[in-house]
Amino acid sequence: MSHLSLDHDVRFAHARDASGLELIPDAVARPSSVEELREILQQATAERTFVTPAGWQSSTTGASITDRGILLSLRNFSAIHEIDTDRRTVRVGAGAIVADVRRAAEAKGLLFTPDPTSEEESTVGGAIACNASGARSLRYGATGPHVRALTVLLANGAQLELRRPQLEKNTVGYPIAHDPVEWFVGSEGTLGVVVEAEFALQPLPHQVLGLVVPFASEADALAFVVAARRSTQVHPRCLEYFDYGAMDIARAAEGSSSWAAGAQAMVYVEETGAREDGDDELPLDEWLALAETHGAMAEDIRVYDSPTSQLEARRMRHAVPATMNERGAARRPFGGRKVSTDWAVPYPRLAEALGIARRFAVEAGIPLGIAYGHAGNGHPHQNFVAQDAEELKRIEQVVYATLKEVIAMGGTVAAEHGIGKLKSRWLPLQMSEAQQRLMRAVKQEFDPYGLLAPGNVLA
Repeated sequence: MSHLSLDHDVRFAHARDASGLELIPDAVARPSSVEELREILQQATAERTFVTPAGWQSSTTGASITDRGILLSLRNFSAIHEIDTDRRTVRVGAGAIVADVRRAAEAKGLLFTPDPTSEEESTVGGAIACNASGARSLRYGATGPHVRALTVLLANGAQLELRRPQLEKNTVGYPIAHDPVEWFVGSEGTLGVVVEAEFALQPLPHQVLGLVVPFASEADALAFVVAARRSTQVHPRCLEYFDYGAMDIARAAEGSSSWAAGAQAMVYVEETGAREDGDDELPLDEWLALAETHGAMAEDIRVYDSPTSQLEARRMRHAVPATMNERGAARRPFGGRKVSTDWAVPYPRLAEALGIARRFAVEAGIPLGIAYGHAGNGHPHQNFVAQDAEELKRIEQVVYATLKEVIAMGGTVAAEHGIGKLKSRWLPLQMSEAQQRLMRAVKQEFDPYGLLAPGNVLA
């Protein structure tokens, strides 16, 4: 097969993602055109060879690595085509880096809304594959709603050109069949290979106000998040939470370890006003009043009111998962790794859910996970570092117990990272037998030999 490498160094270079797993593929394919990609898929189908699509491999669930068949790298599909400022759309290749697309849109006065924390290392195709979110998803939602059209190659090389319908009303057939774009958003490479996508863009906010608000107690911080969601005086586009451990990492990354001494938690807020395209004054006084009402350490509140300072705040936030990834990688030789949760509950119940998760950890005798992330959506990430295989087993038992409680609260086992390989065992906690049969029927329709992304989603 052309465009295929069996070189050990190449294969090993594609054997890891952010999950902590290491799976070395049998071969790596790096096509540069749709024609080359089609040839690879057609031959793989003829030979019944597994194919796992991947971008820059920032997955936290093992979705972008494999030890079965071909690792299909889409990094060469990185084109960012002309931005249509009248229609507010952009067409991009699946291998385009999310942050590069955002910068290209900003240069035209528009906003590309998907914003995973790993935006400098994650691709558009990856964001579509797991329907990625990010800090701003509180206001803009996940990746999926902004996808307008897709070019997809199926396992047999057949090409689909899909576009969302523009109808306001439609009752023809089952609703599941109305919008074919929805079939592939969040499918984690199991149904087809996304080659290109067209995205809707939003107006670039005229102003953005960022605030870091420290609290002497976690309860006060999480109550502040609930109050901010319910308030009509403030309009957050993100409400990001840091517990004590996450705060320590963020402060160290910023070089301000003495700031907010005594704080047990903090919340990062971004405000753009009631109207994104308006010039209304941003409600700084209202935010400060809301913070003080909920016991914030008012003298230590920080304001980020420029693009440069907001970028610094984003880097501070990114330091948390980056640091935890490093700590987890250091334990891989001993059978350990980082374990990252992606569960979410209705946001008013976040404090309750975190309390339950921590109680389980204490009872199991493992260190408490570091919690941070999208509290405004009831969606924290808990990061544990297993020192060895024995502790890894105990951590996974704690996560499993937590997920059962999360589901009982009306939550989800995976809010933005997808299922991949690591979480497929937990799918039955949330999906009924009927739902799983439906998913398998869709898989059978698009990939009848089960060759795409083996092990992802449906184990």
